[in-house]
Amino acid sequence: MKKVLIIEDDRIIINILNFLLKKEGFEISFAQDGIEGIEKISAIRPDLIISDIMMPYKSGREITLFAKTNFPEIPIIMISSLGKEDQTVIEVANLGVDEFIAKPFDPKELIEKVKALLHPVEA
Repeated sequence: MKKVLIIEDDRIIINILNFLLKKEGFEISFAQDGIEGIEKISAIRPDLIISDIMMPYKSGREITLFAKTNFPEIPIIMISSLGKEDQTVIEVANLGVDEFIAKPFDPKELIEKVKALLHPVEA
């Protein structure tokens, strides 16, 4: 079973992602701030990270930098209410984020991107 780490401070988004991804057979872990997210990346070594950009304590930029420096093989999907042209989104993309999804997101699009990153041949 593939492990997905969700790093998100909005409980509603966490619940939505948890429901969608568990339904698809993924094992889910959560972190509600950037520090906890970085700790869990090291502790559980997820197969995929889904993170918000705007997070308490450590930003999505810092989370991405940590993950790509220490675990470059782990794909990252960044979700944010910031537009794709926002400077923060551009900076995070330049750090190696694999996918970007704007909030509010289409659940089908999210699942397709998760599957494409975790099962590239099957997608």
